[in-house]
Amino acid sequence: MDAMREMLAKRKRGMKYAGIPSFCTASDLVIEACLKQAMRFDDYVLVEATANQVNQFGGYTGMKPADYRDFVYRIADGIGFPRERIILGGDHLGPLTWQNEPEKEAMEKSIELVKLFVLAGFKKIHLDTSMRVADDPTDEMLSDETIARRGAILYEACEEAYQELLKKNPDEVRPAFIIGSEVPIPGGAQEAEDSISVTKPEAVEKTLAVYKEQFEKRGLNDAFDNIIGIVVQPGVEFGDADVFHYNRTNAANLVEAMKKYDNVVLEGHSTDYQPPECLKEMVEDGIAILKVGPALTFSLREGLFALSMMEKILVPEEKQAHFIEVMEETMLKNPGNWKKHYHGNESELAIKRKYSFSDRCRYYFAQPEMQEAIGKLFDNMSKVVIPLGMLREYMPLQYIKVRDGILTTDPKELVEDCVVHLVEDYNYATKLNYMISDAFYC
Repeated sequence: MDAMREMLAKRKRGMKYAGIPSFCTASDLVIEACLKQAMRFDDYVLVEATANQVNQFGGYTGMKPADYRDFVYRIADGIGFPRERIILGGDHLGPLTWQNEPEKEAMEKSIELVKLFVLAGFKKIHLDTSMRVADDPTDEMLSDETIARRGAILYEACEEAYQELLKKNPDEVRPAFIIGSEVPIPGGAQEAEDSISVTKPEAVEKTLAVYKEQFEKRGLNDAFDNIIGIVVQPGVEFGDADVFHYNRTNAANLVEAMKKYDNVVLEGHSTDYQPPECLKEMVEDGIAILKVGPALTFSLREGLFALSMMEKILVPEEKQAHFIEVMEETMLKNPGNWKKHYHGNESELAIKRKYSFSDRCRYYFAQPEMQEAIGKLFDNMSKVVIPLGMLREYMPLQYIKVRDGILTTDPKELVEDCVVHLVEDYNYATKLNYMISDAFYC
């Protein structure tokens, strides 16, 4: 049994803690940090790419599905992490990036997209056809029937691709599918909201029913058995400076209604920045797949900024990497990935480019000038001795691990540990009796 279905089986046996975090990222440093942490427990790791990150045209990362797979595998090979313990996921697969095209063209591209993901070995497929395309009415919501009809078409394309894989390997694991979409655009809400509405139970029941109906219309009688999850809005979200925490009382009706569907778990998107106790409650309540993305690169950026601040003290100015300044210049030269998302005067925009929870700076990390600055920063800081007092000032959590002999002062290790600190919250939520180490100064 594959890891996703094993998680489902555990929950059927009453193991309410059974869940899995989904790390949605194209950052090599973040992926490496997640894999290193998983090596401690011989864990599976679910790593996902969205359709705007990775598609047949390259997405904003320049990678096609097979390229992303190879990218993740290279990182794994470099640290000795077994490939077979990596679950690759495709998120928001559908007409997300072709909404300005008519249904015929948008769906043709979506079919090609999902086939490439399956053929590349992705085993968790989120079919998302919830967005309008160019010839859909703009004065009304898309009907559940239209969404499910398009989703069933994409499922059928995935099944065709899977049959191709079976010809090469009779033991090929069948992909597990997620349906539904109760989230804003991938990456968090653009604007702060006053409150977050929890998905109504009847909406989930309707989604499941119409998908089953559309599958049967296309003769896909076993398809529903391969749907293991449905995306819902459990009441969590984040914006530039706001985080809405999970409130299990508000989600009680949804959680209770889902108890009769023991073959399906809920998938929560935008779980970034949730306290660990909230994440744990979500898993206990059946929101067993926890998607996280921007918070991972936010943690990475925190580490890089802290390292940069120490570099300004320890390295002569003419030799410094000036990572913070390079990031700002890169974002100003290419404002497309943040300008329509951030609002305010120039001072406010400058702060948001660095510190917004939506973390739009992550779109720039793969740029050559950013990669060069990160490499130079690591090189510079590997040649100096970081005083422990300074490390405590700028990276207090990492200081404790260094003090206790758990971590070295290697600059890359220090930065990756900032990501590990976040991953620990998700371990706490999805493992039995997992303890997060407290940070005590002495």
